[in-house]
Parts: sequence; structure tokens; C-alpha cells
Amino acid sequence: MSTDLRFVVRPGGRLQGDIRVPGDKSISHRSIMLGSIAEGITHVDGFLEGEDALATLRAFRAMGVEIEGPDAGRVVIHGVGMHGLQPPDAPLDLGNSGTSMRLLAGLLAGQGFEVTLIGDDSLSRRPMKRVTEPLALMGAEINTTPKGTAPLMIRPVDGLRGIDYVMPVASAQVKSCLLLAGLYAEGETWVTEPAPTRDHTERMLQGFGYEVMIEGPRRGVRGGGKLVACDIDVPADISSAAFFLVGASITEGSDLILRHVGMNPTRDGVINILRQMGADIEVSNERVVGGEPVADLRVRSAPLRGIRIPEDQVPLAIDEFPALFVAAACAEGETVLTGAEELRVKESDRIQVMADGLKALGVQAEPTPDGIVIQGGPIGGGRVDSHGDHRIAMAFAMAGLRASGEIEITDCANVNTSFPGFADLAAATGLNLEVAHV
Repeated sequence: MSTDLRFVVRPGGRLQGDIRVPGDKSISHRSIMLGSIAEGITHVDGFLEGEDALATLRAFRAMGVEIEGPDAGRVVIHGVGMHGLQPPDAPLDLGNSGTSMRLLAGLLAGQGFEVTLIGDDSLSRRPMKRVTEPLALMGAEINTTPKGTAPLMIRPVDGLRGIDYVMPVASAQVKSCLLLAGLYAEGETWVTEPAPTRDHTERMLQGFGYEVMIEGPRRGVRGGGKLVACDIDVPADISSAAFFLVGASITEGSDLILRHVGMNPTRDGVINILRQMGADIEVSNERVVGGEPVADLRVRSAPLRGIRIPEDQVPLAIDEFPALFVAAACAEGETVLTGAEELRVKESDRIQVMADGLKALGVQAEPTPDGIVIQGGPIGGGRVDSHGDHRIAMAFAMAGLRASGEIEITDCANVNTSFPGFADLAAATGLNLEVAHV
């Protein structure tokens, strides 16, 4: 990714309007994956046309799946069935997308052809043993670098066998990877999670007519079934909405409506945490679309207070913490996060990178091995390095609403992986943001 894109945010402004942020990235990925191996034609609306989801789409095209679009968020997938994927001519380049790589490792482990998964520099540093080791227990043969990172070379095997796996760390990507491998395994595959994680894979499998067995914290599938095409309407991504929820909460005079936001109970931690801090978030028009709960959100400015973030909310808000750290910086008192070591192996070490950025703006922020302690107070101007992490860049953009000086954020090109059009939408709602090509 190019690193010559910067955000420059000037102080002042407030967020107002009625908007719909782009579609949910997790659901967009899974719609392509499951639609491709289903029988029949799947129609998707609201597909996120960001780099990560497009990497998944290109991968399945490379394996012989006919996919029309995306055209204004509409995609038509001509499914090839469970065993219709073809060996690609070249390695599948998944760019910056950890979701694509980890889920595809599971889906492709039992296909019977050789395939290599590669990614950009950031993805090539992220840990993959968390999926390759349990897949090996199922009989998969996947080679990594000595560090357990990409490229992943997946070799054909005679067949996979079901396992009963207890995850050491709560991770939706690991759970989904193993369930997708389980579709191709003999017998039953069970995954037990130590804490609830997003359940989009389970919901969508059921939407495609595939039985998912649920017993408390355990999720299971039986191999040998089939998926039947269906229609999917992708909700707006709550992870993208989070930046606007925080921005409006921290800025006097803000009043913003966010439409058709995904309200999956495994993903709504950001709303729960902000409300505990005193945020004014109103939920209305609740409904279920394609198995996923959605609602409209109205957020108005409110004085926030520091809290000790409940550990049971951490997995439900794992991607939203960069935005929540900015809320904490604007809150009265101290905010303490624990139990979030997962943040250290995201697109960047989000604990350290956020702490460094907050300190650069004059905020007291002390990282700990599994979290951070932030003292609310004034935010100054300054320069912040996002380390190519889209969520870091967008979080610090919102900090500009409360800053006393200009904030310059470097290395912002990857914002397009999850939120194409962020800068334009943020500016249209009242953020004083300019994009600079350096």
C-alpha cells in the first residue's frame, strides 16, 4: 500500500446529518465465500466495496466463480457448489485482509488442490498458527514461514476429519475458519469459545440452509452437506459507525442519525461501553434483515466519564477500541481497559500505536500488556503515525473535533480497506478534514 496519503484535521466542527455508512465488512466477506460454494445464484445488496472485501471477491473469481459487480453495492454470485472451485493459476493475493486469509485457509484446506495465499507486508507479519495448527489436527497440510506467518501453502490431502477444538483465545476468525473446514470434514467439527465472538458465519450458514449445532459456548457442523443460494442485504458496518458515534458524542452540538446499522449482539459492545460512559445513543426501527438484526441510531453530544471497561464487553467491541480510546481521552476521569491482548496482533499493535498517538497529542495514556489506562483531558494538535492501520487513522481523525490545534495523520491509504469514502462522508457531516497527497 502507498503511504503518501495523509489526513489533516483542523479544530472545531460538529457532526450533524442523516447518513448510512458502508456495508459490514465481515458479512461482505462471508457472502462471497458462501455464495461461491452454494448451489444457485446469490444476490447481495449493500456489499462493502473496500479493498479487503474486494480481495475475497477476486480470490473466488480466480478459482472459477462467475461474480457480477460490484455495482453500487450489488453483487450477483453464480455458485459452483461445494466441490466446484478450480485451482487458481497464481497465488491468491489477499492484500491487507486477515479475515480473507484465515477464513480461506479453512475453506480451502479440504478442496483437494494446491493453492498459496499471500498478502501485503502487514498481513505477512500477522500470526497464522492460530488457524494452521487446529487445521493440522483435522488433517490439513499447510506450510507457513518459520514464524508461522504467510505465505500459506495449502496442499491437497485425502480428506479432513472433524475435531472438537477448544479455542485458547476468543476469535471469530479462528472459529469461522474451523467451521468452514468442517463443511469438508468427515463427521462433526466442534469449536468451543472462551467468550462470545461475532457469529456472522453461523447465521449465514443457516441462511444458506446449512445446519449449525449450538450447545452453549460450542458451535458444530457436520461435513457433507450443501448450501443453497439465497439473497443477502448487508447491514451498515457497526465498526465504521463507531467513529461517528464517538465523534458526535464528544462534540458539543452534534446530532447525527446512522441508518441500517448492524446490531448483532456479538458486535454491539461499542454501544454498551459508550452508554456506560454516558453517551446519548437512541436505538430505533429495530428489525431483522437476512438473519441479522439492524436498527437506526441517533447520537447526540453528551459529557462522557471514564470507566473500567467490563471484560465481558471486550470481545464484543474488539475492532472499535481505537475509536473508544478517543472517547476515553475526552471523558472526565480515568478509563481502564484490561483483557484485550488481542489488540496487539491486529493490523498494528493497536494498544501501543494508540498510546503513542494519544501521547503525541498531550493525552496521558499508559499501555499495559493486555490493555491501556487513559486519563481524560485536553487534546492538543500534533502529528500521529497511523502505521497503515485504517482504524487508527479514522479514530484520530475524530479526535480533531476536540483538539486545540491541527492534527496531521500519516499513512492513511489503508482506510479504503474498510471504509471507502470515509473522508468525504466525515467532511459532509461536519469534520474539518482534508486529504493530502504527499
